[in-house]
Amino acid sequence: MKTILLLTGCLYLAFTNVVTAQTVGRQRVISVDLNDVKGPLPQSSNLCVGAGRANEGLRADWQRQLKMVHDECGFRYIRFHGLLSDDMGVYFEDKGKPVYNWQYIDELFDFLLRIKMKPFVEVGFMPGWLASGSNTIFWWRGNVTPPNNYQKWDDLIKAMVKHWVQRYGEDEVANWYFEIWNEPNLKGGFFTGDQQDYFKLYRETAIAIKSVSKKFRVGGPATAGNAWVPEMINFCQQNSAPIDFISTHDYGVKQGFLDANGQGGTVIDRDRNVISNHMKGTRQTIRSSALSNLELHYTEWSASYSPADPIHDSYHEAAYILNTVKQAAPYINSMSYWTFTDIFEEAGPRSTPFHGGFGLVNYEDLKKPAYYAFKYLNQLGKTELKTADSSAIICKDKNGVQALLWNFTIDHPGDSVHNDVFYKRNLPSKELPPVNFKIKGLKPGKYTVDIYKTGYGVNDIYTAYYKMGSPSQLTREQVGELKKQNSEKPISTRVVVVNNTGRLEENISLRQNDVIFMKISRII
Repeated sequence: MKTILLLTGCLYLAFTNVVTAQTVGRQRVISVDLNDVKGPLPQSSNLCVGAGRANEGLRADWQRQLKMVHDECGFRYIRFHGLLSDDMGVYFEDKGKPVYNWQYIDELFDFLLRIKMKPFVEVGFMPGWLASGSNTIFWWRGNVTPPNNYQKWDDLIKAMVKHWVQRYGEDEVANWYFEIWNEPNLKGGFFTGDQQDYFKLYRETAIAIKSVSKKFRVGGPATAGNAWVPEMINFCQQNSAPIDFISTHDYGVKQGFLDANGQGGTVIDRDRNVISNHMKGTRQTIRSSALSNLELHYTEWSASYSPADPIHDSYHEAAYILNTVKQAAPYINSMSYWTFTDIFEEAGPRSTPFHGGFGLVNYEDLKKPAYYAFKYLNQLGKTELKTADSSAIICKDKNGVQALLWNFTIDHPGDSVHNDVFYKRNLPSKELPPVNFKIKGLKPGKYTVDIYKTGYGVNDIYTAYYKMGSPSQLTREQVGELKKQNSEKPISTRVVVVNNTGRLEENISLRQNDVIFMKISRII
């Protein structure tokens, strides 16, 4: 029986037993053997995803988008700010007596559990009645001061956690994570106290949570820029403060940590592995500490910390995500992309459909290239195959083989141009030689080969929007047209026959910053 090959139409004539990724001339070659297994595919990239604030989670559009992202991208937890802020109505006092009100939290958490997601609980910010000052952050005014009365704060935390146990059961709550505060190292931004003030807040809160059940998982310091990790571990060890995990944040830009209004002028770091190298370094810090077995969760990460950085909308972001996920996977327990949606109001409701927002999806359900990076990751089989290629993940399951490959090129010129200038335009990608992809070990028979893509002009919603004239508001017809142009359908579908050699070869077109997802599924 003759082997029929997608695209090339030629026979595969030679195949080595060694898994390789090499260049023949200028061509990239990827070879895999289905019997050469690396191990279970890491699941850290979709354990958690971020969102702006708890109150946004009461909206129908936010909930609709989260269910879509959960179903297609596989995210299992969600983390957001402002659970205890005044717009959630959790705490007030009547003649000095605390009054607790869980109705908004119940509505939100009931929804999360109903769609099979769990909260990665960020404990904050400070209810106005308990605040020691008036400092706030963001349009929605999250109070960032320590409590004015630690006994009342501790009682609030205990009451809230006990309420969750009563409503959902101890075993369910034991599956959650409790992260204390957000980026307390950004004094004047997210916290008015110093490091010791945060450590006091952490210890009090962690002990209050653990007093309800020792099974509940607590951690921090939830810092910006990988900060305070050794100090946090030392504090907890020396002061008997419970801790189950370290959390911190990282973004791939060269300066600063906070740009609440998106006016800072970010510049991408030209080190392609800057985030994954930081993640590796933080893991090494933990391993060399007195608490070497702590889990490590990056509860925020992305190419940029600005809510108005057009790199988030660009097709470049998909390859950026996959490169970071591939390099970081061995070192972290989770990496929570910030965020799943542009329904995000730190700087207030945004007035344009594409404004560089953090989300995988804009507020009109238009999926950005970043969305497909996670969707394709979620469609990989659970068994990863060995490959020496640093820009590919190849997996298998009982139905066949799934190959995710990409090119990641930082073509930004550097410090001379801000991201909000460079990425806010039409940026055609450069051609590259085809990728020669070879598989060994397939069972003889018929297979369908489906190839999906996101890259310049393909499932590239921002470029389509730009060519439409970048309207400040989209009509229903324009939204429909953008969805039609970015249909998510395979760019190629063929049936191939694999003979008794069990070998298959494909030449795959790939341009700079393209992402290709290939499914090879056995029919008979």
